[in-house]
Amino acid sequence: MSRRWLRAFGVVAAVELVGVAFDLTVVQWLAKPLLAPLLLGYLYTARRRVDPVAVGLVFATAGDVALLLPGRPAFLVGMGCFLVTQLAFLTAFVRHRRPPVPAVVAYLALWAVANALLWEGLGPLRLPVLGYSLALSLMAAAAAGVSRRAAVGGALFLGSDLLIGLGAAGVALPGQGLLVMATYLAALLLITTAWVAAAQAP
Repeated sequence: MSRRWLRAFGVVAAVELVGVAFDLTVVQWLAKPLLAPLLLGYLYTARRRVDPVAVGLVFATAGDVALLLPGRPAFLVGMGCFLVTQLAFLTAFVRHRRPPVPAVVAYLALWAVANALLWEGLGPLRLPVLGYSLALSLMAAAAAGVSRRAAVGGALFLGSDLLIGLGAAGVALPGQGLLVMATYLAALLLITTAWVAAAQAP
């Protein structure tokens, strides 16, 4: 039964990627708000309880909807929603297992370097990005303590948001929007399925 949620997620994710690739706003509005809820359905079916990862997926849904809207206020609202997502994931992962020290050191170093390089280009977004990216980096480090799959998911989430940060700083890359969405979708899928597997492990 729970696998049906993942199959549905795969279909909707493909539709969303097509919408992003061809800049089809209506398609994105139809598909994007369904992505995290489908994973939430899978998570709840598998675990039958609401935990911090489930809370994180709820706020990811709110963030996805906010980021469909244009303008800086919507961007900041979306960032705020995803900040709660990162803190919720971080809470779950730290409770599960202590984060590996090398991962924490590496991600904090990456956080410092990335923010230093993007600082000038971010303008008034500097402080919000600084705080959000710290929570994101700590989440990715903590994910490395859950499993290899979770570690890859955490790294992809950071990579996706780093691409968004580059865009906010005025750095454009070919296919940037599609790459952001593809890595984000993979990150959510890997983190959710890894969390279910970790909970079911003896």
